[in-house]
Amino acid sequence: MITMSVAAATPLPCFKNHSILSTKSFNSKPPRRHLDNATISSQSLPPVQKQRRVHLTRTVVCPAARRKPTVAADASKASAEGNDNVRRVLQIVLWAAEAVYILWLFLLPYAPGDPVWAISSETVNSLVGLSLNFFFVLPLMNSVGIRLIDAPVLHPMSEGLFNFVIGWTFMFAPLLFTDCKRDRYKGSLDVLWGFQMFLTNTFLIPYMAIRLNEAGSEDTPRDCSQLASVMTNGAPIVGLIGGAICLLSTLWALYGRMDGDFGGITERWEFLVSYLGSERLAYAFIWDIFLYIIFQAWLIGDNLQNVQLSKVRTVNYLRFVPVVGLTAYLLFLNLDEEL
Repeated sequence: MITMSVAAATPLPCFKNHSILSTKSFNSKPPRRHLDNATISSQSLPPVQKQRRVHLTRTVVCPAARRKPTVAADASKASAEGNDNVRRVLQIVLWAAEAVYILWLFLLPYAPGDPVWAISSETVNSLVGLSLNFFFVLPLMNSVGIRLIDAPVLHPMSEGLFNFVIGWTFMFAPLLFTDCKRDRYKGSLDVLWGFQMFLTNTFLIPYMAIRLNEAGSEDTPRDCSQLASVMTNGAPIVGLIGGAICLLSTLWALYGRMDGDFGGITERWEFLVSYLGSERLAYAFIWDIFLYIIFQAWLIGDNLQNVQLSKVRTVNYLRFVPVVGLTAYLLFLNLDEEL
């Protein structure tokens, strides 16, 4: 009677070299510590099986060789591809937002107020008056008896809204000049921010899209302009001035020109609702505030490495708070290192 044990189920030794593919004939003498009970006596086999045993071979793959050494690399590649897809989607959304912003707020007649090609003289006069009251310089000078130029008297709600948005825009300068991806924008950041002061998100939206371009070898750091140097080194001062203007704008809207016939808070709120529904400039400011909330949190989040180490957590939390987050970023900017 021929007795054969279950040598077929016994694995061959797994060597440290994971790429070994072991092929063993049943003629080979297995190591004693593994196959003591699996040795087949050649004397007990008939001649036919003796001939067959020469051709019986087994292919055994070391379990360690089954491990995929490229799993981490594949996961990293998949993650990079996923991030690249997200980047492209964000760019498409931003460019679409730019198109909507220009069409809806400047060209089409469907939004409240007049489009730019049919702007009324009343709107022009209001815009000139708001510009003269920039940062409340003239009204404050007039209030202390300095009357080089008389400040135009406009509704404090419209003045407050205008200066709030402009004060917030003013604080974006150091943020743009310290952005880690600013070199992907090939134009002048000085010009970009200058236009942003007057046309806000018309120019900021394209910048947010362009900074998402893939980094290239040509994206070398550019020389810092004089404006960029002043704004960056004076970032805490810019933050204090911009934050103060935004706070003053809020207070002015609610309590400014109390000697005029502008009513109390209730009447001013009613005026604001009517103003937003009838003036294209005021309506556009609401869009600007909404977009600034998004862009402030986004840009600060990408540049937390520029913040003093002990203040990173604070700034990271505050970046979602309008104006306050940007003020914190500028106050705690690490000026000891090259940005």
